[in-house]
Amino acid sequence: MAVPKRKISKSRRDKRRSSVWKLVMPGMAKCPKCGEYNLSYRVCKECGSYDGKEIIKKEA
Repeated sequence: MAVPKRKISKSRRDKRRSSVWKLVMPGMAKCPKCGEYNLSYRVCKECGSYDGKEIIKKEA
């Protein structure tokens, strides 16, 4: 059975693992109606529109 000959240092181990655990920012898109940034393929929280149509009635 294969056994490591030397101990892997913490820095070497952590360098290998560093790229795996990074979080990725979700895709943000600008609302065509109000210009606010929101998640793609979701109703805009500010104006309540999706795909150019009013989905949720928002009072100004």
